[in-house]
Amino acid sequence: MKRIAIFVSGSGTNAENIIRHFNYDKEYGSYAKVELVLSNRPDAYAITRACRLEVPSFVFTADMLKSGTVSEILGLYKIDIIILAGFLLKIPDRIISDFENRIINIHPALLPAYGGKGMYGHHVHEAVIRAGEKESGITVHLANGKYDDGTILFQAKCNIAEHDDAESLAGKIHELEQRYFPEVILNYIKGI
Repeated sequence: MKRIAIFVSGSGTNAENIIRHFNYDKEYGSYAKVELVLSNRPDAYAITRACRLEVPSFVFTADMLKSGTVSEILGLYKIDIIILAGFLLKIPDRIISDFENRIINIHPALLPAYGGKGMYGHHVHEAVIRAGEKESGITVHLANGKYDDGTILFQAKCNIAEHDDAESLAGKIHELEQRYFPEVILNYIKGI
């Protein structure tokens, strides 16, 4: 069984969904379990969610991420797979190397469009709406040393209606994330 760590910077709805699948569902739980939630923000609501679901959590600084402290923690918990679920810092090369092809990220757009540094959350949705796109979606991909780059594992699309704004588009994207992200993770884990 694989041991998962989730990195998150915000409210943690995707983290909670993943924990509920892998820690409380028999089918998912036979392949992997979320052992740790890590955040670079002490006020991230994801920490509260992890606590409620009885998953250990750890808050770290950017310096701790760069210095290797986070790598040591991942080693202590014998982590096999890292899931980036709304994590906003760049993953250091050391962790990318140690977890080659074992770091999965979700992005709220159809990569390669609307990716890169600074393209997260509402920034992405606002850019998509401004550009007059007719569809958007989610991309689940393997993380490498570049922002929003790496092998694409899965994409799902949604239509953008004329009346949609960044907030309503965010709602559509959130539905796709909740529906597909745990399943894509499970399918990837089954294949490694």
